[in-house]
Amino acid sequence: MSVKAISVVWPETEDPREKLLFDPRPTREMNNMVLDAMTTTSWRYWLVIAVLVVLVLIGIFGAWGYQILQGMGVAGIRRPVYWGVYITNFVFWIGISHSGTFVSAILRVFKAEFRRPFTRAAELMTSFALVVAGMYPLIHLGRTWRFYWMVPYPNQRQLWPNFHSPLEWDMLAIFTYLIGSTLYLYLPLIPDLAMARDYSTGWRGNLYRIMALGWRGTEAEWHHLKTAITIFAFAIIPVMFSVHTIVAWDFGMTMTVGWHSSIFGPYFVVGAIFSGVSAVVTVLLILRKAMRLDYFLRAEHFDALGKIILVFSAAWTYFFFADYLTEWYGGEAVGKELLTLQARGPVAPLWYLMLIFNVAIPLLTLWNKRIRTSVRGMLLITLGINVGMYIERYIIVTGALSRNRLPFNWGAYNPTLIEILISIGSLSTFVLLYALASRVLPLIPVWEVQEGQLSHRLRRIGRQLAPSVSELD
Repeated sequence: MSVKAISVVWPETEDPREKLLFDPRPTREMNNMVLDAMTTTSWRYWLVIAVLVVLVLIGIFGAWGYQILQGMGVAGIRRPVYWGVYITNFVFWIGISHSGTFVSAILRVFKAEFRRPFTRAAELMTSFALVVAGMYPLIHLGRTWRFYWMVPYPNQRQLWPNFHSPLEWDMLAIFTYLIGSTLYLYLPLIPDLAMARDYSTGWRGNLYRIMALGWRGTEAEWHHLKTAITIFAFAIIPVMFSVHTIVAWDFGMTMTVGWHSSIFGPYFVVGAIFSGVSAVVTVLLILRKAMRLDYFLRAEHFDALGKIILVFSAAWTYFFFADYLTEWYGGEAVGKELLTLQARGPVAPLWYLMLIFNVAIPLLTLWNKRIRTSVRGMLLITLGINVGMYIERYIIVTGALSRNRLPFNWGAYNPTLIEILISIGSLSTFVLLYALASRVLPLIPVWEVQEGQLSHRLRRIGRQLAPSVSELD
């Protein structure tokens, strides 16, 4: 073990012991804090679960079932807008799924120490967001029972999927990302499942015994686990970028004015990370309050995540401006009509609201540390960002289709009650899955926090404290 002493001392006004990694607690105490958060529930929790179950039943089973029985005519999809809220929701949830990969994998690769307590909460978001996103190609398909035609399998009639179809691209992307992200979620979970196994009895003890795979914490097991986590961290990053690039190609590969753009790939990826990290902050703030995780989730973490959101707000602003400027400078009549529709047409209020939430508020507020460490401030800002990003996807999907090169074929899109109920049901599905998982899986990777605390020490230089960091092999 090698020790590197950092020469920079802490400011006198800041106590380094306010940092999680410099405020260690006994191992048993930390384990009990996480387990108590999992096993302690109140009537409020079960009331929320009941409401979510009702919304899922109404949206997914009721509204979607009604659509299957009656046909796609009950949705607001009409000529010329054949992609509506369903595709908007699909793109939005794929964007949310980038939260776990970016917050966990990329920060792990760059050895950002502040990531330690919240990586698992972000990784869970990735898996559940992909489950919800995977529903929408089926919902949009209409004849859901024909889904098997997209699966490449040998058959007597020698029918194979159309690999030129965006449906096929999306299916391959979602399944690849879901399998990879779930494995990446499970690997770091094993030591904490073993910890929960040792502290639990009954059905929980039996469940954790199976899921822990006989983990004993030997040196060889730790070596293999860390090697596997590192491999997956590097492997999942290009998968993350490719998934939302493929989603962007659903639009960019067409000849539709407003979509046919080579910048859509990076534009969608930046937007996905922007909305995903914002969603992580929203979820962490709720978990911190609801599960009393104040010890693990501190102001320093929201401060760091706020800086990341600020950077991606600026990056998204650049790509948005570049795409907008290209369409304006091109001078095509339909393109200019699209820009007029956004700035002065029926969707103008949504367009300006998007710019306020995605550009004005983050750039004018997140440079301030007080706001980045404010619970209410960050909650409102991150919720606003995801509202703004949803509006952006809605305008991209429906706006470009409402105006084309044939003026007699112009039209408008208005979502129906069925589409709204299905959208609410899908959001409720995500929240329900997360709420149930929070009572079964340890949301805080205790072993990662303890590892970080072992490698960070404080040493006194005169009257001040300075950190020293050890590299643990």
